[in-house]
Amino acid sequence: MSEHAASRARARSECLAGRTSPRGAAPDCASVVSSPSDSAAGGNDAGAPTARVPGGEGEPHSPYPDARLGCTDKKLKAGVTAEGSAPGALGSPSQRAPRVKVMDPARGPQKQLPRPCLVLVLLNPRGGKGKALQLFRSHVQPLLAQADVSFRLMLTERQNHARELVRAEELGRWDALVVMSGDGLMHEVVNGLMERPDWETAIRKPLCSLPAGSGNALAASLNHYAGYEQVTDEALLNNCTLLLCRRQLAPVSLLSLRTRSGLRIFSMLSLAWGFVADVDIESEKFRRLGERRFTLGTLLRLVTLRVYRGRLAYLPVEQAVSKAPAASPPLDRQDRQGPVDAHLVPLEEPVPAHWTVVPEQDFVLVLVQLHSHLGSEMFVAPMGHRVAGAMHLFYVRAGVSRATLLRLFLAMEKGRHMECNCPYLVYAPAAAFRLEPKDGKGVFAVDGERMVSEAVQGQVHPNYIWMVSGHGDPSPAPEPQWPPPSRKPQQTRPTEVSL
Repeated sequence: MSEHAASRARARSECLAGRTSPRGAAPDCASVVSSPSDSAAGGNDAGAPTARVPGGEGEPHSPYPDARLGCTDKKLKAGVTAEGSAPGALGSPSQRAPRVKVMDPARGPQKQLPRPCLVLVLLNPRGGKGKALQLFRSHVQPLLAQADVSFRLMLTERQNHARELVRAEELGRWDALVVMSGDGLMHEVVNGLMERPDWETAIRKPLCSLPAGSGNALAASLNHYAGYEQVTDEALLNNCTLLLCRRQLAPVSLLSLRTRSGLRIFSMLSLAWGFVADVDIESEKFRRLGERRFTLGTLLRLVTLRVYRGRLAYLPVEQAVSKAPAASPPLDRQDRQGPVDAHLVPLEEPVPAHWTVVPEQDFVLVLVQLHSHLGSEMFVAPMGHRVAGAMHLFYVRAGVSRATLLRLFLAMEKGRHMECNCPYLVYAPAAAFRLEPKDGKGVFAVDGERMVSEAVQGQVHPNYIWMVSGHGDPSPAPEPQWPPPSRKPQQTRPTEVSL
C-alpha cells in the first residue's frame, strides 16, 4: 500500500471510529469529524459524548438521469434516516435539462470519487449572511449521511486561513476538498495548493464548491453545467450537495495571472476592473444582505459612474490554436512554481504581433471570465466555450449611458445582455490577455478578492483542476433524497476535536 493510500485509510478509520485528539490541545481551527452514520443534528455542545449512532445506507432510488431535485414524494425504508436533520426550504424543483456543453472537455476518461469517500470540508462561518454552519448542518450533512460520504469539518477563523491550512495539510488523507463559502474561500484554497512544494500533485486533488457566501459564481456555473435551472440560496446549495453525493468529476480551467510587481496569482473564476470590481469591493460593507449587496452596489455606482483609462490587448483563441508557441518565454525560466505561461512575454516587452491590441481609451469595465456565471443570478457568459482553453473577455467602452448600462445588467440575469446589441459592449473569446491601467487608477477584483491596480497579464490553462460536477456521464450511485427522511433526533452529536 502506498504512503498516501495508507494515510487515507488511517484518516477514514479515525473518522469511523470516532477518535479525537486530546481535548487539551489548542486547535488551529474548529473541527468536526463525522461518518455517514453520525447524527445530522444542529449544534455541537462542548463535551458532547463521543459514541457513534449506528446507521445504514439507503435503498437505491431516483435514478440519476431522471432525478428531480426537491421531490418530496420519495420514501426510504423505515429506519434508514439521517437523525436530527432539519429540512430546509426549497425553491422550485430544478429539473435536469439536456446537457449544456460549455465546460472544457476532459483530458481522458471521466473520473469519480470513490464510494465510500472521505472529504475535508473547509467552511467559513462568517461568509455571506453568516449562516454557513447552520446550513451545513441542516442541508448538507443529512445528504452526505445518505450518500456514504464521511467528512472532517474545519472552520476558518480569518482571511487566508484556508490558504494556510491546505499548504500544510496531508492531502493524501482525503478523497476531495470541499469548500463551503463564497468564491473567495475557493480562491484561497487554489492558491494555497499552488504554493506547496508538491503543487503539481496537490492541484490534482478534486475540489467541490458548496455555496454559502454572497458571491457564489462558481457554484452557479457548476449548477448550470449540470443542466439545472438557475436557482439561488438553499436551492443552489441543495443542487451542489447532490452533485457531491453523485461523485462525478470533470476538469475545469485555471487562470494564471502575473503583475508588474512580480506577483503571481491563480484564479478559478474571474478578473474584473472598473465597474464590476468597484461594485464587488465597495459592497463588502453590505455583506449581510447576501447577494442583494451587489444589486445595491450596482445602483449606487450607477449614480456616480466612473471611467478608467488604460490599454488592453488579448490573444484571440483562434490565434492561440494556430500559433502555439514552440518554446517557453524567458519569464518562465525563472519561475517554476506553477505551470508555464507559454503565451506570455515579460510585461516590459510589447505583446506578440499576432495579439489584438485595443487602442488606449477610457473603459467603464473590463471583465475576464472563465465560467458561465458571475453570481448566482448573473448569467454573464451564455455563449459557452467553443474550444478548450478559452476565457470570456468583455469590455464596455466609455460613452455608454447609465440607463443602457442598467439594462445590460438587468438582462444579464437571464443571459440576454448580448441581445441588447449595445455598441459599447465588446466580447471576444481569448486565450491570454494584458491589461495596463493608466496611473494605477481603479482596483482589480480577482475571484471577488481585492488586488492592487497595476499592469497585469494572464493565460488560461485548460482542464487543469478536477471539480465535482454534473458534467459528464451519469453516476450510477443512488441519489440522496431531499428533504431527507427524519425520525426522532438522537442525543449524540458529532464530536468537536482539535487537530
